[in-house]
Amino acid sequence: MVRVAIVCAYDGSGFRGFARQQGLRTVQGEIEGALERLARDPIVTVGAGRTDSGVHARHQVLHADVPERIAAEPPALCRRLQAITGRDLTVYAVSGVSKEFDARFSALERCYHYLVDDRPFPDPLLRHTVAAWPHPVSVSRMRAGAKTLLGTHDFSAFCRPRPGQSLVREVRRLAIERREGLVSFRVDANAFLHQMVRRVVGLLLEVGDGYREPEEVAEVLEGKDRSRSSRIAHPEGLTLIEVRYPARFHIPSPL
Repeated sequence: MVRVAIVCAYDGSGFRGFARQQGLRTVQGEIEGALERLARDPIVTVGAGRTDSGVHARHQVLHADVPERIAAEPPALCRRLQAITGRDLTVYAVSGVSKEFDARFSALERCYHYLVDDRPFPDPLLRHTVAAWPHPVSVSRMRAGAKTLLGTHDFSAFCRPRPGQSLVREVRRLAIERREGLVSFRVDANAFLHQMVRRVVGLLLEVGDGYREPEEVAEVLEGKDRSRSSRIAHPEGLTLIEVRYPARFHIPSPL
């Protein structure tokens, strides 16, 4: 058995999230199913992050230990996987890696992008990748509120915790801007908690439309009470755009 890194992109609209679930179509389940067909044995993968149902990715990374006979030529394995997975899941790179590589624990940083259409008449052609918001929002108000989230904090107020999980994360970038009529959020961190980005965006949108004040973001963060962040932004606006690794692993760049 040899270890390979598998890099893929997907439209999350047709998946019940990334992680395998019995009887449901998921990204991990589709890739493991494709690998099983080629290897003729069950193959277990590990992903860089578990995106929720409806969330998209341009650079999701997995690793798997597979028989050497199917991994001898990584480009050929990539083509064979892509032939199986379908149009809404693109496997665009496969590379051989050492056994020390772990798609989850070797990652240095994850980067997410969230798009919002706050115009009176949202574009229906963007409905699968852009979340609609019913009121115009102020980018300057949201930027003021977002400043307090930068750095290392306990993000208990912005997640659904899992048993035994540390809730401390380092947010290294939180950029908000308006582009071509849409509001764009870019969030980079060493790692993310379950629903963390969507809760952060949901709170900032409430600040942006005047429902909350920018100072309340710090109060919610310091209060560590999930009920105070309340709104969870819709999944369709969120995309995992990059997972970064040490250069020695030579993981291919985003699509």
